[in-house]
Amino acid sequence: MSAAPADKKSSKPGVKKSGKPVKAYVKLQVPAGQAAPGQSLGPALGQHGLNMAEFCKAFNDATKDQPQGVPIPVVIAAYADRTFTFTTKTPPASYLLRQAAKQDKGSKEPGREIKATLSRAKVRAIAAQKMEDLNAYDLEQAEKIIAGSARSMGFEVAD
Repeated sequence: MSAAPADKKSSKPGVKKSGKPVKAYVKLQVPAGQAAPGQSLGPALGQHGLNMAEFCKAFNDATKDQPQGVPIPVVIAAYADRTFTFTTKTPPASYLLRQAAKQDKGSKEPGREIKATLSRAKVRAIAAQKMEDLNAYDLEQAEKIIAGSARSMGFEVAD
């Protein structure tokens, strides 16, 4: 069974260069370097007949450079012959914003309660990190997307 990570620069999950028929796409968030066959991965991968141990080994090898425990979104292409490829994404914006604001969660009442204040420079740094996964053409638009996420979490963006 093949467990090679898919090309990180691939256009969309629906377009694969291998030519094999794709049976399903599985989207998960797995902590970097901590994938283990168990409760979270078992049902998701097992229903498509994928080898969980092989995925865990390949995923942990692919994310060994990331800090341990950071949630990494992954898109797994399960093929009809029970092989798979996967593409990792950047950590979720909400996780990065919470880390930058040093908060464990956002506000219960965003718009009314300000939980933390983030500088424009931190928002720009997060936007630059997430640029490849965002639907934006330039950094200014990506920054607006991240600032909107920050506001919806109850974080104020100050200059």
